[in-house]
Amino acid sequence: MASAAAAALGSVVTKSAVQTWYPTLRKPAFTPPNWVFPVAWTTLYADVAVTSAATIDRLDDAGDDSGRRAYLGALGANLALNAGWTWVYFGAHRLGAASVVAGALAVSSADLARRTAQVDARSGAALAAYPAWCAFATVLSTSTWWLNRDR
Repeated sequence: MASAAAAALGSVVTKSAVQTWYPTLRKPAFTPPNWVFPVAWTTLYADVAVTSAATIDRLDDAGDDSGRRAYLGALGANLALNAGWTWVYFGAHRLGAASVVAGALAVSSADLARRTAQVDARSGAALAAYPAWCAFATVLSTSTWWLNRDR
């Protein structure tokens, strides 16, 4: 549910910006086609939801209340960074600031995957694509900022 809320919150500013502002940006040659982004993010949000639910269930089953609270805190921070990046990038058009947020999101995603793997190795492995994509998104975001820094 939290993953869906973060996705929905981010999508509020994305649609109109993708249609109007985003096409005017200079982008690096390695920018994927536009259709890749909703497919990747939908898949990743579902992955976060499933692996996090399984991790929280395992922590509950083990009676690990402090581990559960720590995991929920890490998950909440991660989803806030995820939705926040969208608002900074697409909403405020602050490409430099968005690159910083993207970097923090990549670190947070790696931490979430690590925490998940500590509880269940298979869920952690399933979540490995998330920090990888976030790292790629950081490079893409930063490169786009660099190409448009005169704006």
